[in-house]
Amino acid sequence: MTVKAVKMPCTAPNVYTKVPDGGWGWTIAFAFFFVEALTYGIIKSFGVFFNDLMESFDETNSRISWIISICVFVQTFTAPLSTVLSNRFGHRLVVMAGGVLISTGMVTASFACTVVDMYVTIGVVSGLGYCLSFLPTVTILSQYFDKRRSLVTAVASTGECFAVFSFAPAITALKEQIGWRYSLLSVGVLQLSIVICGSLLRPIIIKEQEEVKAQPPEEPTETKYMLENEQTRTSIESIDSGVEITTSPSNVPGKTKVEPKSEEPKEHVRIPVENNSTPPEPKTKLLDFSVMKDYSFICYAFFGLFATLGFFAPSLYIIPLSLSLGISKDRSAYILSAMAIAEVFGRVSAGWVLNKKPIRKIYIELICVILLSVALVAFPFASDFWGLMSCSIFFGFMLGTVAGTHIPLLAEDDVVGIEKMSSAAGVYVFIQSLAGLAGPPLAGVLVDTTQNYSSAFYSCAAGMVLGAVFLSLVRPCKAGLCRRQPQCPEESVAVAEAELVLDLPDDFIDMDITKAENSGKGCSNTA
Repeated sequence: MTVKAVKMPCTAPNVYTKVPDGGWGWTIAFAFFFVEALTYGIIKSFGVFFNDLMESFDETNSRISWIISICVFVQTFTAPLSTVLSNRFGHRLVVMAGGVLISTGMVTASFACTVVDMYVTIGVVSGLGYCLSFLPTVTILSQYFDKRRSLVTAVASTGECFAVFSFAPAITALKEQIGWRYSLLSVGVLQLSIVICGSLLRPIIIKEQEEVKAQPPEEPTETKYMLENEQTRTSIESIDSGVEITTSPSNVPGKTKVEPKSEEPKEHVRIPVENNSTPPEPKTKLLDFSVMKDYSFICYAFFGLFATLGFFAPSLYIIPLSLSLGISKDRSAYILSAMAIAEVFGRVSAGWVLNKKPIRKIYIELICVILLSVALVAFPFASDFWGLMSCSIFFGFMLGTVAGTHIPLLAEDDVVGIEKMSSAAGVYVFIQSLAGLAGPPLAGVLVDTTQNYSSAFYSCAAGMVLGAVFLSLVRPCKAGLCRRQPQCPEESVAVAEAELVLDLPDDFIDMDITKAENSGKGCSNTA
């Protein structure tokens, strides 16, 4: 049972003797659900404004789509900044500041006159706010859970899916009543509630109870010497070495008599540490770049880089692909909704499976990535509504298993562990930003070149396969595949012999040499 070591006010850190796997962590999971809904949920639902923005600003679809591309890039590119600020000022203040930035960007965007204004307000200002809100929340949530970490994180991350399912029709209905500008203003005001979610993020300190053990009673010095000499004499005489040992306490020159210590009972004394004041938080580096020296993390970062190519493009091109097959717009919207619902079940299922013990979570993630690659390859072979619906449900389910677990898996010992997760998450998401910015435009270039939407899905599948290759190398690197090979047997024997010689007692060698010199003198005198 988890016992809280110290009772603190609501603004102070929670101090536990071990990872609570609950407690205040349930409140943080609740906050993370709404942070997911108000960040990624809004980003994925922003497509409902596309037609209105094209008509108001008289711009093309590609120029309007850069609003979200810039937003996602800024969100992931500034991840190290989020880590530095969280380690310096705490997760609570950073998330609250992020909520203010998100709301400010959205409210200001409702008064924009050109698409460039939207690039700055939503792309840069809100994008930075998304980074400051999301990453610290998922990081501190992982610190409150150990055995249930995968399940709780997966369930809490479904806020994004529920937001896509509910916000899109709600915003569409609101636009018909008050117009797109006031609807965007309402979304910005709603996102201000992230500040409330951030205020719930109480930091956590794991402080184990200190245990002091009484030293075992020592025997009197004289008795100790006698026992050691008896054992030495017995072992030497058993091999008939001819070496006489005369190291009893009475014969040792310059011997200083030491008073024996008083005997104490043999028992372990537990001394609990009582703290009456707020314990200081342990000092941590603002951004620990030592994770870049870890081969397992490098492989995992490359996995995230290539796998991200397959995260965004399918959601952008599934409706154009369905329209090219002659499917109506209404039925195409059902395909996207089915994908979002399937993603919810995928996230929950992945969390439930990864919560089982004992299980190597990195291998389960690898299986999910491989199946996600298969789902991407299957899209071009669909030729009607039900074929696309089946592929979308399969893809949504597998996307949920990967998208809801790839960041929390950084806390596992197979990657970097919970101690370095904060810095690792910042560097990992920063590397992902490159693929997040390049993925959709790359797919668009392939579609323009081939005049076929299938090429976009093939490019996503290729990136996912490369990600699976690097993911398969994470565990071998952690197990020592990239470490220095052990010495050959001959060298090992030589080293062992040298260590054996060094371990011999000094008095044993000195006596042997002294005896040999005395024998030599006796022979010379006789001659």
